[in-house]
Amino acid sequence: MKPTSRPPERPSLLIFGAHPDDIEFGCGGVVARETQAGGKVHFVICSRGESGSHGTPKQRVAEARKAATLLGATVEFIELDGDGHLEVKAAHAIKLAGIIRKVRPEVIVAPSTVENQHPDHAKLGGLIRDAARLARYGGLKELRGKKSHVIRQLFFYAVTPEAEPKDITPILIDVSSPEIVSAWTAAMEAHASQVSARNYIELQLTRARLAGARAGTGYAMALFPNDPLIFDSLDETGGSVRQF
Repeated sequence: MKPTSRPPERPSLLIFGAHPDDIEFGCGGVVARETQAGGKVHFVICSRGESGSHGTPKQRVAEARKAATLLGATVEFIELDGDGHLEVKAAHAIKLAGIIRKVRPEVIVAPSTVENQHPDHAKLGGLIRDAARLARYGGLKELRGKKSHVIRQLFFYAVTPEAEPKDITPILIDVSSPEIVSAWTAAMEAHASQVSARNYIELQLTRARLAGARAGTGYAMALFPNDPLIFDSLDETGGSVRQF
């Protein structure tokens, strides 16, 4: 009897956000694609949006939990310095490395390190990059209680067009499926306190449509690799953007 082939498991994703809505606006379509394909995704949110102009911390936490559920992800909140007060500290990188060791993801996604955006985004991106390295150092005394862990890839997402790195060629993830777009849109709508102040949803959908047009598909989202991608063969590299 011929053995039944099993599809490869999707990589487990650990995604960090500085504020309760960053992940949904910055890479929610990617999350929906992964979870709808059977992947496991976990969010770590590093503030409760307490310095924002709209919505209370309690409201924003509730919105984030609802959005994560709509996307099929799990979520936790951690305390660093608070919204608008994030500082780059070794202690923060070590704390984040401990989370990486606990969750043990294959892939991490974090805000980009471009400075022309909310300062918490850029600082958190740099801290996550440091934490991913610290997570693999077995001799780090503060983390000796957790087994070291090496991730496969670190990607950055951009919450706004200004936050897109200009010196990194992105990978484009096709999120054109109506089921993906629907789940992503619903997750963004869950952040009612934020979308009532500005049409963030249309901004993100427009960005995805433009990326999709560039790639010859309906909608796409850009992720920016921290390190060069490695493939076993050219057959694994997929398609590319068509040049006009």
